[in-house]
Amino acid sequence: MKTEPDIVDSSGVEESGAHSGGHSGGHTSLWTEEPAVRPRLPDPVRRAAVRAWIITSVTLVQAMVAVLCTFAGSWFAFPAVLGTVASTVVATWSVLDVWVTRQVWNQRHGVVSEPSSTARALRRERRRARREARRAERSRPVSGQRLSRA
Repeated sequence: MKTEPDIVDSSGVEESGAHSGGHSGGHTSLWTEEPAVRPRLPDPVRRAAVRAWIITSVTLVQAMVAVLCTFAGSWFAFPAVLGTVASTVVATWSVLDVWVTRQVWNQRHGVVSEPSSTARALRRERRRARREARRAERSRPVSGQRLSRA
């Protein structure tokens, strides 16, 4: 009786037979999840960015149509140029909208900025030293002044 040869995958796990009927425990997946390099944009900023990208793309297509109609001497060249100029204004506005939306989101929700524990400890020590200096200055009499008789 002839059996199928053993198959060794890239991870070095050996399976006996191509149709073994079960999933081997050591088999590696073709798809591996990797953590994102940068965090995802907040939803309002993301929506504004997608909107700006679409408007800018349409503007570029309109500009190409206007140029090609101008080269061809078509009657549509003048309306296409007017539409492209208006679309350029809208595209500029949409890109500014992305910037403003991002700034507003950062202001409202703040960015996560936690100082390291050593920096926090140093600031705490400096504050404590300043408080002690103020207390010491308040408690000692200033030379040339008499203490009140209360």
